[in-house]
Amino acid sequence: MRLIRPHGGTLVNREVTGIERESLIQAAAEMPKLQLNAREISDLEMIATGAFSPLEGFLGESDYRSVRANMRLANGIAWTIPVTLSVTNEQAEKLREGADVALYQGANHLLGVLHLTEKYRYDKQREAELVYRTTDEAHPGVQALYSQGEWLLGGRISLINRQLDVTFPVYRRDPAETRSLFRQRGWRRVVAFQTRNPVHRAHEYIQKCALEITDGLLLHPLVGETKSDDIPADVRIQSYEAILEGYYPKTRTILSVLPAAMRYAGPREAVFHALIRKNYGCSHFIVGRDHAGVGNYYGTYDAHYIFDEFEPEELGLTPLFFDHTFYCRACGAMASTKTCPHLSSEHVTLSGTRVRELLNAGELPPIEFSRPEVAAVLIAAQRAKTTSAT
Repeated sequence: MRLIRPHGGTLVNREVTGIERESLIQAAAEMPKLQLNAREISDLEMIATGAFSPLEGFLGESDYRSVRANMRLANGIAWTIPVTLSVTNEQAEKLREGADVALYQGANHLLGVLHLTEKYRYDKQREAELVYRTTDEAHPGVQALYSQGEWLLGGRISLINRQLDVTFPVYRRDPAETRSLFRQRGWRRVVAFQTRNPVHRAHEYIQKCALEITDGLLLHPLVGETKSDDIPADVRIQSYEAILEGYYPKTRTILSVLPAAMRYAGPREAVFHALIRKNYGCSHFIVGRDHAGVGNYYGTYDAHYIFDEFEPEELGLTPLFFDHTFYCRACGAMASTKTCPHLSSEHVTLSGTRVRELLNAGELPPIEFSRPEVAAVLIAAQRAKTTSAT
């Protein structure tokens, strides 16, 4: 069973084993040392496992500038988000191009090695303007960017050890593993759904629409670093388990986590998420309303329109665009703005604020909005949070 090819043609593998690994462990003791933050650690692993194929390391200057300005690597391959490793002026002074740098989690856990080919200065404001479409420091992606060091380091990486305290190990599958699982199930057309929120009825509706034209669904929640006010990953996983158990065919769905960090880059991140899922073996990708957005920085469907800036063969997979979905009382069914002719007064929609109010009060949202099993998970989590705070 032939799956979609990885982005760039080859699934990157930068995880070292055997003699090479032992040699690097010994050499690392004499190398300059950098401690990575949570996002850098997830980026390191995503590069090493091939999730960021064709990247083999952190971007050098020519690739960085090309991605920032043109949404393509210097060789023309589509890529929309700069994947970079920053350091301060003081740190940069101690690093020599052509030498290796040991990468650590905390003070003592060796993660890998950066084979440093270049270090370069960059314009943070220009990156914010182009990648995030705003220079507002209230934007979480811009805030993270502005807090970075003044220099970027480029070069291939070698992963020696995975990070400590890995969450959701039963659901962690590298791209090679999901590809193997798809082949075992005989799937060729696989649709991925990106989420950092619980699955409510609107999400369920568009996932099942996509399942009608594909062989299987990869429910692929992001569990890397997110905003502090996002629903915690462990609560979200419980909600996914609850809805999958009762409402999805087990033979046609797979739950697996994505250990990437959110950038909240809106349109650019929608394409980024699509390319990542292509590397995991998915031929189709659901793009919802305000994908990867935050606040009011992006238009409702900007994440749809950006795909028009690429030729289909540049991306290689099929994006599936869905409008705002809801339950319509007049239709007596789930619908969207593409399919429903009725007034909005017939639509069952709730704001995030209203949902939180209901959950805080221990009340289930309407069945047309959320499955009761999902709401029960969220209510229990809210109660536990309230109890621990008192």
